[in-house]
Parts: sequence; C-alpha cells; structure tokens
Amino acid sequence: MSEESQNPKPSNKVTQLGDFALQRELGQGGMGKVFLARQVSLDRLVAVKTLSRELSKKEGFIARFEREARSMAKIDHPNVLKIYAVDSAHGIHFAAIEYVDGQSLQKWLDQLGRLAVGDAVHLAIRCAEALRYAHAENMIHRDIKPDNILLTKKGVVKVADFGLAKAMDDDVSMTQSGTGLGTPLYMAPEQARNAKHVDSRCDIYALGVTLYHMLTGQLPYTGKTTLEVIMAKEKGRYASARSLRPELSERLDMIVDKMMAKDPAQRYKSCEDVLKDLQALGLQTDALSFIAGAEAAPVLRPAGNVPLTATAPGARKAGSTAPSFGSETATQTGTRIWYVQFEDAKGKSVVEKHSTGRILKMLAAGQLTAKAKAKVSADGAYYPLAQFPEFAKAVEDSIARRTAAIRKEDMKSLYSRVEREQKMFYLKRKVKDFFRNIFGVASLLVLLGVIGMVLWLGWQYGAELPAKLAGMIGFGESSDNASNAQSSERTAVLSEGGIVPEGTVKPR
Repeated sequence: MSEESQNPKPSNKVTQLGDFALQRELGQGGMGKVFLARQVSLDRLVAVKTLSRELSKKEGFIARFEREARSMAKIDHPNVLKIYAVDSAHGIHFAAIEYVDGQSLQKWLDQLGRLAVGDAVHLAIRCAEALRYAHAENMIHRDIKPDNILLTKKGVVKVADFGLAKAMDDDVSMTQSGTGLGTPLYMAPEQARNAKHVDSRCDIYALGVTLYHMLTGQLPYTGKTTLEVIMAKEKGRYASARSLRPELSERLDMIVDKMMAKDPAQRYKSCEDVLKDLQALGLQTDALSFIAGAEAAPVLRPAGNVPLTATAPGARKAGSTAPSFGSETATQTGTRIWYVQFEDAKGKSVVEKHSTGRILKMLAAGQLTAKAKAKVSADGAYYPLAQFPEFAKAVEDSIARRTAAIRKEDMKSLYSRVEREQKMFYLKRKVKDFFRNIFGVASLLVLLGVIGMVLWLGWQYGAELPAKLAGMIGFGESSDNASNAQSSERTAVLSEGGIVPEGTVKPR
C-alpha cells in the first residue's frame, strides 16, 4: 500500500476493477498483488489489494475476507489505514485501501539500522494509540510488525492490515512463499501455539518486539527456521535492549521487557497501560526526525470512543501557545484548582478538588499514583496526570519510586527464597548424615556380634572341633580304629587288676 516500486500496469486485459482504474503495480504479498489505482467517482488515489487465485478458490475465505474488511472499515483512527471498499470484478476479489505516499517502517529500519530513542518511542506511542482504539472495537491485529507500519511523507503513522491479517491468519500457512519469517519473528508465543485463541495482549507483545527492534536494530529472537524462532521464544531468554544500547534508560528497558513478557499474565493488560508508561517517560519527539518535513503528531484523547481529533490539555502543537484551561483556573499554575479522580485506600473511586501544589505533595507522598486523572473544569474530561506538564515530572518520579520499591520487594522475596532453600539443603544433609551414622553404628555392632559368636563357639567346642573336622573331611575310619585300640587297652588293664568288665566271662 506504499509506493515502493515503479512497475508498469499489471495487465492489458484488466485495467479497471469497478470504480478503480489501475495505474501500476506497487508490490506483492502473501494475499496477492497491490496496485496503485484512482477511484474514478471521488478522483483520489487508493491502493487496491487483490486476492490471489489460490485464496479465491478456498471455500469460505471470500466471505471471511469481506467480513473482516467490513470490520476494519469501522476503525476510524488517524493512525489506522482506512479501507474504502471491498468488491469483485472480472472474477477478481479486491479491497480498496488508503494509499500511503511513503514507505514501511521496515524499509526505514533497513536504511537506518536503528532509530533515535525519541523517534522509536514516538512510533510506539502512535501504534499503541491505534491498537487501543481497535481493541475497544473488539478488533485484534495479530500481525504487528514493521512491514505493517507505514509512514507517510509527512511522518504520519499508519497501521495496516487490521482485520485482513486476521482473515489471512486462518487460511495462509506461515511457511507459504511470500510470508517468510516476518510473522514468527514478532508474534507472541501463545499465538504460535494457537493463533485462534489469543487476546489483545498478543498485539502488545508484537509491538514490544517492534520497539526493541527500533531501539537496538536487532531482533530479540532469531533462528534459521520458524521452529527455531518459536523454540527460542518458549525459552524466553534474550539480550536486554539496554545491554545492546547502554544509553537507554532503565525504565524504558523495563517497559520493553514487560511488553515482551513470555507469560501473557505478566504482560501489560491493555494498550492504555502501555501508553501511560511510555508517555510518562517524556522521551518521544513531536515529529519524526528522520523524515524531512515531518509534522508533529497530535496528542489524542485517552478515552475509547471520544472524538480523536482534539488535542489533549497540556499538549502543544508545533509553534502553538499553551492552551487555555478555562475561567475557573487561576493564572498562576501553583494556585490552579483541579478536579482529581483517584482511588482511595479502600479502592473506592473518589473525586476531590486540590491545588497544583497539593497534588504534587500527594504524588510525592504516594497518596496519588500514575493512575490518577484530573481536569480543570467541572464539565471537562479527565486525563491522566502525566499528560499535564505540571505533573509529568512528579508522575515520572512516582513511577520510578514505585518501580524501585517493587524491585526491592522482589529482591527480598528472592533472598528469602534462597535462604529457605539453603536451610532446607542443610537440613536434608543433616538428616542424611544422621541416618548414615546410624547405619554405620548398626553395621559395627552386627560385625562385633558375629565375631563374639565365633569366639564363643570356639571356646565351647574347641576340643571336639578337630575330630569333627577330621570326620567331615574323610578321616573317620582311622579315628574308629584308635578308639577300638584304646578300648582293648583299657580292658586288659582291668583284667590284670581282677576286674572283669560287665558283660564278659572270667576264665577258670
């Protein structure tokens, strides 16, 4: 949809699709070809995106394509590419989309390598505003990446392929020719596992990867194949943006990490939260510095369905003066009275009137957080405190203190866990040593008992033991002869003494 080639007209056979006269081919993607065309009825340039023949043959895809295009047409936001029509002619299905007279963010990154910090934050904020609006309309992009972020010649950010990306996600394989590794490099881990069951946090993840790329000129996860990229994301280990670019602030590094958290529960819950933290940094440029003649982007209202053309209080356009806050306020900012909306200690939303000085003291004391909102008139709209110049620095300091406190608490928890694990290790070792000693003593006692038994048996039966052993090894007959000889000798002795053994007859 951006003018990136100078190809001739696509065909001599088809030069017009309905109300759109084709002029030249701009490029080709996974869905089909893109042409520069002129809408005859309104005399304006548009980009016409046609479906390839393969996709046109898919059952049910045309209806899904048209349904998603109509949903995309509901998103009326200055940073979202508009869709004008969806139709078919000469057997070709197409969508007419806003034409961007610039190039994609990917093309700029290819040229520049990485962006200035202010430009990167500027682009992230613009994309987050577009996503916030789309999410309020229950639209999830699911394919945020530099190729789908277009920049006009005046530096206006346009997020492309809302809705159409969702239709493609259901019907085009990630490995199809033309899609490459663009989507896997930026998509959330849960989207790689099941693309049909994701929520808005997958867009926050992809925007975080895009911000990382803009700041460092590198991708957090790489691989030779889609599977290698997905497996690397499942591990969740990557070099922090600050380690690759030391001048980045710690807070910005933490924001990027939170946007790219592997677990969706640890990620930002909404783009509104992302915007609050990014805007509180105060790093964004008014206009993109790498585009000559770029215009300052207006600050949009934070509410979902509030008109998005007004500039929020406290924001200045290039060359403008400070806006008026109404007759109720004093000319001195220190004595200005504000309506402040915040949550009290019980979590109940309350509204109170305070002076500028009092609000600053409440921020310093922690009574107000970055979630608090304010307005200067009873009939005005509430805006986050960070959007007012009077409180931007105080809110930033408050966030920094809270972040430090959270980190300190996390470190305490870590130390406590390590201490518990160390104690458990020593306890297990003591128990193991105890049972080892018990086993050693028991073995010694058994051994001593066996030795004692052997000695006792030797003492009791020591005299008879040789004869028994001799009998056992085959000397029993010699032993009997010796016994008979001893018996005869004994009889002779008795006879000589006149004693006749019982059972014998004495000779006459």
